[in-house]
Amino acid sequence: MSQSASIAVREPAVQTRRRGFSLKKTIVFGFFGVLLVTQLYPLLWLLIYSVKTNEEILSGSFFALPASVQWSNYSNALAGGRYWHYLLNSVIVTSVTMVCVILLASLAAFAITRFRWKYGHIVMLIFLMGLMIPLQSTLLPLMLIFKNIHVLNTRWAMILPYIAFQIPIAVFIMSGFLRTIPHEIEESAIMDGANVLRIFRSIILPVSVPPIMTVCILTFINVWNEYILAATFISKEALKTLPFGVYSFVSQYSVNYGAIGAFLVLGALPVILVYFLLAEKITKGMVAGAVKG
Repeated sequence: MSQSASIAVREPAVQTRRRGFSLKKTIVFGFFGVLLVTQLYPLLWLLIYSVKTNEEILSGSFFALPASVQWSNYSNALAGGRYWHYLLNSVIVTSVTMVCVILLASLAAFAITRFRWKYGHIVMLIFLMGLMIPLQSTLLPLMLIFKNIHVLNTRWAMILPYIAFQIPIAVFIMSGFLRTIPHEIEESAIMDGANVLRIFRSIILPVSVPPIMTVCILTFINVWNEYILAATFISKEALKTLPFGVYSFVSQYSVNYGAIGAFLVLGALPVILVYFLLAEKITKGMVAGAVKG
């Protein structure tokens, strides 16, 4: 009797814990489900938008599917929007920016975290202060500086500000990871006769692949979609990047909304592909610096 009574008492407690656990899981999965829908809906809406006619778009039926898929919008985006021309400019600007950011940020993080000097924390604080500077507040000073040094309407007018605004977060990520590397590795290399540059090239860079990939991807995403700086410092058609291609379909009397949607899809496609292919590396790089640092 006593054993059956104890079992009867324990069963409700177990059922209560199971119900509570199921309720928590339901709430968590429900929250992430809503978050997933809110994140994917704009992409799905843009895809539907890009295959509609102007009449269907202007009718106000935002959720309606097109009567017939207008693949011609994509051919118009490729031809009329000069997609390949703008794509090449974006690739050049983004690639140069990524290489410079990775090189400068890794060197700065190496000096801050691996050298024993009393100003390391102050230098790190200066870099972190760069995260708090609004982009818009730098437009006028940069315009005057670039005008005086004859950089306006060149690719460097975009590349230099991009590098400056991406370096603070890059140094922060790289520093967090480099602090986890034991100093004994460098001491052993010094005993073998390696100099500072050899240590950086042969030891630090090979083990810093996770944060470097994270910096590379974040820089790519931020620079690829940037418009304000490019619109301020570039007026030559030959140097404009992908965000400017949208205006190819806007004239004085008409707007080709379907082609604009197709151009936006084509412009976002490289970012989406890069992110989904390398999203795991972003997480690893961020966690490596945040948890161990």
